[in-house]
Amino acid sequence: MWKSYSAWANRHRKWLFAAPAMIFVGLLIAIPLVWTLYLSVTDSKGSVRAASDFVGLANYVEVFADFDRFWPAVARTFIFTGGALAVEMVLGMCIALLLWRPFKGEKWVRVAILLPLVATPVAVGMMWRLIFDPNIGFANQVLNWVGIPSQPWLSGQYTALPTLMFVDIWQWTPMIVLILLAGLTSLSEEPDEAARIDGANAWQRFWFVTLPLLRATVIVAIVLRGIDALKTFDILYATKGKGGGSFHEVETLNVYAYGLSFDYNDYGIASTVLVLFFLLIIAIMWLVTYRRKADR
Repeated sequence: MWKSYSAWANRHRKWLFAAPAMIFVGLLIAIPLVWTLYLSVTDSKGSVRAASDFVGLANYVEVFADFDRFWPAVARTFIFTGGALAVEMVLGMCIALLLWRPFKGEKWVRVAILLPLVATPVAVGMMWRLIFDPNIGFANQVLNWVGIPSQPWLSGQYTALPTLMFVDIWQWTPMIVLILLAGLTSLSEEPDEAARIDGANAWQRFWFVTLPLLRATVIVAIVLRGIDALKTFDILYATKGKGGGSFHEVETLNVYAYGLSFDYNDYGIASTVLVLFFLLIIAIMWLVTYRRKADR
């Protein structure tokens, strides 16, 4: 009996050693999800320990009918994520290509490029809040030096979101550079040399040789950064505060759910928004994975 168990344990030792950590991580994910799902079908308010009634899908109906806060927050989430991610991918690719070939002082350049990743998002948000301050900010002083009038930047209803997209691009483009640079350094030089011998110019070699070989790395960068950008909260809240500003100009789904939870203590509606947000992220991941399999 003991020998048969020992033999079985030896055959499955990698799963037995990993099982405690996997169970622990699984519980950390499952318990909050189940609790949030439960709250989303109740009218929980004021305190999560207070008595609440089961309301079924009423919260979901209310959220889907909210064209004043919910759907604008969905639109801002996609605008912020799509705009920042597109610029970060293009800019990250350009910088990675520049750093691909060795040059004098490349180590110092790489260190300088990675500096924005060192600071926490809240610290970055507070720093840029001072830079873009309409009265004492350095950004408006530079504009005034060249004869351009001061801009509202973070205080403007229509300029706050693009400004925060710029801040996100400034901080997280280095992450894209790291991922793409790792992919570039792993590529074989033979296809590029063959294309060069055939007379292809730099753009043709990049578009028809390097980029197709780098497709898997690009998809990884898009997925990792895209999901992270969807969940952005710290920079938005650190710069604009409650509600994403006076006109909710930077209120994404994360900021909206936070306000429902901690400003209004409406845990039922807040949980509903978070469940929908989670399903949205899962759907995007599935679409990307499905498209990747289709390409293969």
